[in-house]
Amino acid sequence: MRASQLHLVTYRDDPADAEITSHRLMARAGYIHKVSAGLYVYSPLLWRTLTKIAAIVREELDAIGAQEVQLPILQDQALWQRSGRWDLYQASGTMFSTTDRKGTTYGLAPTAEEVVTDYVGATVKSYRQLPLTLYQIHTKFRDELRPRFGLMRVKEFLMKDAYSFDTDEAGLDERYEAMRQAYERIFARVGVEAFGVDADPGEIGGSGSMEFMVAAEAGEDAILIEPDAGYAANVEKATSRLASAPGADEAPRPIRIESTPDVRSVEQLCAFFPDLTADRMVKTVLVKTVLVKALHTDREQLWAVLIRGDQEVNEVKLKNHTGGLSVQMLTEAEIEAATGAQQGFAGPVGLPAAFEIVADESVRGMRNLLCGCNRTDVHALDVNPGRDFPEPAYADLRLARAGEPGPRAGTPLVMKRGIEVGHIFKLGTKYAAAMDCTFVDADGRPRPFVMGCYGIGVSRVAAAAVEQRADERGIVWPLAIAPYEVAIACLSPKDAELVETAERLYGELRARGVDVLLDDRKLSAGAKMKDLELMGFPILVFVGRTWKQTGRAEVRFRGRGETLEVAGEEVVSVLVDAVVV
Repeated sequence: MRASQLHLVTYRDDPADAEITSHRLMARAGYIHKVSAGLYVYSPLLWRTLTKIAAIVREELDAIGAQEVQLPILQDQALWQRSGRWDLYQASGTMFSTTDRKGTTYGLAPTAEEVVTDYVGATVKSYRQLPLTLYQIHTKFRDELRPRFGLMRVKEFLMKDAYSFDTDEAGLDERYEAMRQAYERIFARVGVEAFGVDADPGEIGGSGSMEFMVAAEAGEDAILIEPDAGYAANVEKATSRLASAPGADEAPRPIRIESTPDVRSVEQLCAFFPDLTADRMVKTVLVKTVLVKALHTDREQLWAVLIRGDQEVNEVKLKNHTGGLSVQMLTEAEIEAATGAQQGFAGPVGLPAAFEIVADESVRGMRNLLCGCNRTDVHALDVNPGRDFPEPAYADLRLARAGEPGPRAGTPLVMKRGIEVGHIFKLGTKYAAAMDCTFVDADGRPRPFVMGCYGIGVSRVAAAAVEQRADERGIVWPLAIAPYEVAIACLSPKDAELVETAERLYGELRARGVDVLLDDRKLSAGAKMKDLELMGFPILVFVGRTWKQTGRAEVRFRGRGETLEVAGEEVVSVLVDAVVV
């Protein structure tokens, strides 16, 4: 392609709303044009990159037996009601919805489990038709509360979503592992360094999931890693080892009630009782016993969550445990109405029966602890679970933190930032059972499909590659997904010899299968060089003064930060060796 025939637009200034590198550079290089918050035009250059990413994804999924389909973006509310997810997505505000002229309500697809399950349920009748994996690369929509960061958090995006259907869990495990390995190959071929981490399945649901992350300072996801132990997890899912609280081996002492006027927080209690440390306490609202409402479609359930005073509640783990559509902290007025005490004095002792109690594992085995007792300006000391309040149910509700011992080898956890570019889930029979989608097994009995689902954010992968590889001059695309692998620029367009040389190199490279751009625009040498570096072509060839003086071309390999002067007769072979695999 000739640059003079290509729609190229670059800008000198960063967009005012750009907060991260990929947003700043992709806008300046003309790859994206903002139409509205979270909505972008993909330029011809960016579409070439997205097409290359999609091609790699297709090749790897086809290689493991997946088959490509296209599912509708507009999806009937009734379909989502069959799975039970319509209310969930409406409550979270994730799904755009609309009504047609006949009054039928539809949602714009943020994901496609319902549609693909309905399709397979209607077309697959026997176990002999399984296993089956279907995928699409299509537009998705999510009503982001605060679109930002360019292509990182948008309302409309390009996504690959795949769905596997098996007869049993063993088959799902095979499909899940095959997909995990395919993802590793995809990201390696794309040219980004991605790694898998244990993750919460979120609104998709299911028994297990893994996120694929690209490490980057601009990442919105916090990841805890146990180096050299093979453990990595999103902070929403991560766990760690926690030593038993001091006093766990003590004999129970009689409970006692102490006046604590206006002493509410853990810090204040530590000052008020200097002989007690935070790990001898159980938190109340905001800092001790956490009171929440889990909002269900049919009711509100009050929960009291107990956690050691030196720890914090992980809200995602808590939401999963309660099973609610959302989890909200009670207001001060709600706390006083429910417990009879002001905020900061709630606790498990004397707690009204309206609350379900659950305790984090950090509370298990604690003895002679300090906690609230639902009386303003009062706390209880030497409290013992099972004696002074009913023994609670226990669950992992704690927020793991950097520096704590990891769950495998016990080495300290390290925090990194990451950009999620893929996610795989074991769904089990969640959707098929809810939607009554079954097949007939070898014994002639109807059984629900055992499913998995697997997503890759194609447009996000492009942005993540920019975040991970950009330098001070601009974007540096990985070779496999660059809009053009090589860009050739004649730096003196009025010099017939140099123009002829650039044209010859361009023709020879095209003939050898190199994806090459010839910058034949009537611009100054400096303007061309800055533009081409900003746009991120991985290999740049400049034909200019050096050629006139020595017969050599200046070849810049952006990814490795190397510039070579290559003899004219060797330029094509050097570039072909660098590009053609």
